[in-house]
Parts: sequence; structure tokens; C-alpha cells
Amino acid sequence: MSNPRVGFISLGCPKALVDSEQILTRLRSEGYQVSPNYKDSDLVIVNTCGFIDAAVEESLDSIGEALAENGRVIVTGCLGARQDEILARHPQVLKITGAHATDEVVSAVHEHLPPAHNPFTDLLPPQGIKLTPRHYAYLKISEGCNHRCTFCIIPSMRGDLVSRPIDEVMQEAERLADAGVKELLIVSQDTSAYGLDLKYQHRRWRGQDLQTRFYDLAAALGELGIWVRMHYVYPYPHVDQVVPLMAEGKILPYLDIPFQHANSRILKLMKRPAAAENNLERIKAWRNICPDLTIRSTFIVGFPGETEQEFEELLQFLSEAQMDRVGCFAYSPVKGAVANELPDSLPEEVKQQRLARFMAHQAAISAERLQRRVGRIETVLVDEVVEEGAVARSKSDAPEIDGQVFIDGATHLHVGDFVEVEIEEADEYDLWGKLI
Repeated sequence: MSNPRVGFISLGCPKALVDSEQILTRLRSEGYQVSPNYKDSDLVIVNTCGFIDAAVEESLDSIGEALAENGRVIVTGCLGARQDEILARHPQVLKITGAHATDEVVSAVHEHLPPAHNPFTDLLPPQGIKLTPRHYAYLKISEGCNHRCTFCIIPSMRGDLVSRPIDEVMQEAERLADAGVKELLIVSQDTSAYGLDLKYQHRRWRGQDLQTRFYDLAAALGELGIWVRMHYVYPYPHVDQVVPLMAEGKILPYLDIPFQHANSRILKLMKRPAAAENNLERIKAWRNICPDLTIRSTFIVGFPGETEQEFEELLQFLSEAQMDRVGCFAYSPVKGAVANELPDSLPEEVKQQRLARFMAHQAAISAERLQRRVGRIETVLVDEVVEEGAVARSKSDAPEIDGQVFIDGATHLHVGDFVEVEIEEADEYDLWGKLI
């Protein structure tokens, strides 16, 4: 008797990807096989995203495609919090669960596709099933969020902050490192709030007494001898304590901080945490401690009521902050978000115009900052080897969202190699270098 086969579609952010990995790890440990196509799958699981309207449509379309191609579909993820909307479009789905619902999803699979007897549990690798390449992995340290930003509905889908105890996180990190992972990308909805809900409880790891908090986690991860990259960090005061670890080379000199805007009135309308912090002074202080620090951020333009003057203030903030990597979205209403009720919504034409101006303004800043790196020797991590050479990333580049380093002719390298390159060229986003 062949083992039952499950197909999987994972949409949305890295936090959702970790949920997908956990579900697949559980199923694989019970003997289920993972199928790469609809035809050979006995059922399909779709892990959805519901953050913005475009993501909702992509999720609904993916459910529809899976139903058309396979017919047996279980839905999970953020959009699962809006069951009525899913059922209105696709009433034939087998089961719908919300986000981070591994037990519920596995139970639904058991119900509609019972596991085979005597599953081959020895086939499960110690690091579990991963959807990323072997040399890097996402490590999720908490679920949910305590903030109530007016443009966001994540808390209604994923709940309040729930942190994992630090020893549990470190045990997973060790398993990943032992399995050959060269880079850990730390993700959560609010990474710097880690441990707040647990009152920073003490746990033991490698004979050390650690508190379940951001600094202790960063310091402990820094002992693993691999790249550690911090994502989704709100600029709370205690973040200052982690920057020296970056200067010492313990973790990567990289902070992903979603500032979202620079004008105080708009930040208050957004109900952003730490809106009163003097972020420009903080950035200057961080770079004094760690000159090689890379700062990436995301922003929203065209928020309801945003004036031209307030938008210009945002552009001025970009000029002064000199951030390395920046993403931007034109504001769009999200079903269930408080911001939908705010007055003075802007015409779509104005929002798109501001988005284009923002991106052009930042592109010039990014290009100038990358140009400064020409002539430097840097360590890079190889992601891909193609006919022309190797495609790698520097310490400044997270996978999928940042730039790349192209090494012409380096076809002898292997994915996961660390190599030294001299940077020879740069544009707005990417670098070109030669092997040292």
C-alpha cells in the first residue's frame, strides 16, 4: 500500500512559510508523501494570506485552481479567519482553519486522508521539512502581535503576541545549524517584543541561564557560528543593546525595521508603536556603533489624509536616514482595518504618483550607498550557480527582498559556499564582484 500524497501551496510571508514547514514536518513524520503537482496528490493544502486585497485574491484564485485541478482542498492560514468569504467563492473546500493551526490541519488531513499504517518515521530529517534551500532557513520566534495598527488586520487573524521559550527556539536553531544551514532569518510579527508575554522567563541552554528576550536570543544565536539576520524589528529602546553584537560580528549588521512613515500625525493615525522615538538620532547612534549596519524598511504612502507637505517630510526623512534597502506600498483599504473609516482618502492617481516619486527618490539613495562599496572586499553566500557564474548575497541582503551579488565565471562554486569577492560594479540594487 503506497503512502498517501499531499500537495501544498504556501502563500504569504515567511511567518506563513514556517507554518507550512511545521505542517509538512508533522505530516511527513506520519508517513505522508509530499507531491509536487496536483495530479499525483490525494488532496491539496492551501496556506493562504489575507493581509491586503491583492493577497486575498491570490489566495482565492489558488484555492480555485487547486479545486479545479485536484478537487480535494483544505484551506489554512490568515484568510481562514474569514471563512464566509472563502465559502462564498469555494463552498466545496473540505476544511478551513485559521493561521498557525498545525494540529487542526493535521486532524483535517487525518479525517479526509487517513495515514498509512506503519509510517516510515525514520525518513524525516532532524531539522524537519523545509521549503527554503538547504543553506538558509526561517526561524519563527513568536506568533501574533499586541499592536493595533489601523491599516493592519494581522492581530485579528493571528491573535496577540505568543512567544516561544528561548530554550525551545535555540534547540531548533541548533538542529538547523547541524543540518547545514548557513543563515538563519529570524521572523515574527514583532521580533523586538519577543518574550514580553512570558515576562522574559528564564530558561537553560548549553548550561547558561537565559531570559526569553530579544537581547539574550541574539547573543545566544551569535554563538552558533552562522549568519543570523533580524527581521521585523520595531525600534524600541532596548534594540540599542543588540547593535554592539552586530559590531562584534556575533550577528549580521542588518536591521529590518518597518518605520512606515516619518510624519508624526500620520504615524498617530496609523497607531504605530514607538512613533515618538527620534528615529533619525537612533539611526545615527547605531551607525556610530556599527558603521557597516544595513537598515531596511518599509513605508506606506497615500495614507488617508496624507498631505503633500507630509509626503515631502517623508522624502526628507529618507534623505537624512540614508537607509540601504527600502520597500514601499501605496495605501489600499484592507477589509476589517480601522483605517478604512478614516476621512480624506486620496485618489488612486495621487497614491500611485507618490509611490513612483518615493521609489525614484530612494533608488538614488540606494545607488549612492551601493557605489561606496565598490572596491571593498566582502564575504558573500552563494545562492545559485548558473551558466554565467554564481549568484550570491552579501551580509546586507536578505533572500527574495534585497539585492544580489553576481560573480561572473564562478561556475565552480557550490550553493551554500561562503566566498570572498572584491566589489567591482554597482547599480541601484545589485553588485558585481570578482573572486579573491
